[in-house]
Amino acid sequence: MNVLPYGDRAALVEPADPDAVLPLRDWLVEQGYSGILAVVPAARTMLVELEPATLPVARLAELLADAEPLSTRPADGDVVELPVQYDGADLAAVAGEVGMTVDELITLHSDGDYTVRFCGFSPGFGYLTGLDRRLWLPRLATPRPAVPAGSVAIAGEYTGVYPRSSPGGWRLLGSTELPLFDLDRQPPAVLAPGVRVRFVPR
Repeated sequence: MNVLPYGDRAALVEPADPDAVLPLRDWLVEQGYSGILAVVPAARTMLVELEPATLPVARLAELLADAEPLSTRPADGDVVELPVQYDGADLAAVAGEVGMTVDELITLHSDGDYTVRFCGFSPGFGYLTGLDRRLWLPRLATPRPAVPAGSVAIAGEYTGVYPRSSPGGWRLLGSTELPLFDLDRQPPAVLAPGVRVRFVPR
């Protein structure tokens, strides 16, 4: 893997296998090394914020080399179940594009065992991997100016849920009434990197 300086107080970790990002994140958190201030996973990389006087980038690279066997560790933990009303604006169009009925599409999407790979775009928005390859479709050519909060959608290799109303170009399959981000709740976000998710048709 590559471990590259990222400014004066961080390192960008690039594993050879993108599936190693979350296990590496978990391993670093479990070790509790002094000098690590934050670990932020992304799709294929991981940002590690450092106190360089305590843990220089070169030493971090040495530590991560020992964690490489964890790249095949399976996901564990509880599963967050999200009730979904499959009535999205793009449901019929997606079904037609992938050559199946609406009911077949709903079954295919809801049968998936998903994991939050990383978060971004807006607070509480998780990029979930585990989407069946038959549903890997590009974003809409023209994004919508407003997507309703709770919209369940797909784009590329990911599925996700819009935690609040915002512009977006993902294809809408349905919606959930479960609030995914609330500042008055601890933690505010239901979805975080490593969390497993299952969609339950209503």
